[in-house]
Amino acid sequence: MALLGFGSGAYGVLVGAGGGFILGPALLAVSDSAPENVAGTVLAAIAVNSALVAWTYRKTGVIDYRSGFLFAAAAAPGAVAGAMGVGAVAPQVFRIAFGALLIALAIYLALRPPVSDDDSGDSVGESGGGDDSVRESGPRLFAATVKTRTIRVDGGAPRVYRFDEALATSFNVVLGFVSSFFGIGGGFLRTPILVAVFGFPVRVAAATSLFALAFYGGAGAITHGALGHIEPFPMLVFGGVGLAIGGQVGARISGRIKGVWVIRMLLVVALGLGIRLIWQGAFG
Repeated sequence: MALLGFGSGAYGVLVGAGGGFILGPALLAVSDSAPENVAGTVLAAIAVNSALVAWTYRKTGVIDYRSGFLFAAAAAPGAVAGAMGVGAVAPQVFRIAFGALLIALAIYLALRPPVSDDDSGDSVGESGGGDDSVRESGPRLFAATVKTRTIRVDGGAPRVYRFDEALATSFNVVLGFVSSFFGIGGGFLRTPILVAVFGFPVRVAAATSLFALAFYGGAGAITHGALGHIEPFPMLVFGGVGLAIGGQVGARISGRIKGVWVIRMLLVVALGLGIRLIWQGAFG
């Protein structure tokens, strides 16, 4: 469990997911714990891990704090509802639904246009073209809800991006429920959406997603705990410690990995775990 936590934490932080989308299905595959206990325990671990990683990221200036607070506020009610609803679903149905969600993510990442190195946010704070350009978002509701952000990473050149703040916040209502229901945090869905749809640089999207997760994940974890869905030992202790250590490793190497490779890594893991869970649910 400690090794699973370490790998999940390091990898998850790179994609702004906290590691729950890896650790959750992995624990479902190797343990006999009830799905609601796995969801509650993993969510508690990734909420703590996300807070620790966000604290590390604060020094780089890569967090969009306003967006993070808005995302957390929108997701918190769904996180509470998800914790209350997970126990009503049969374990096999839970696995199949979880697997289908992961495969849908993998298909989306495979079909979406590739992210160039310049657009991915890897060059933020470095010399090169595009650092001072404004990245436009896609959909928008009203002109008044379109906001511009300027992020300066590690004291380097600013990266400016413009997006519809209301739309970007609203989809977090659903992510809050999904994150708590499956115990995955929701960052593995939020990060690619922020990058592909709303024009966030990859590093900013990942760091902001983890910052928001620390808040609404905490709300969901408290609800899970009140319902008795958290297993302190050994799952939370060993998995949580491994997740925390791996998260710090991932935060420190995130700037060295190009955004396009982060997205490809996310695709491979999501596809493999999705197929595994559907197989377990249908034939296990």
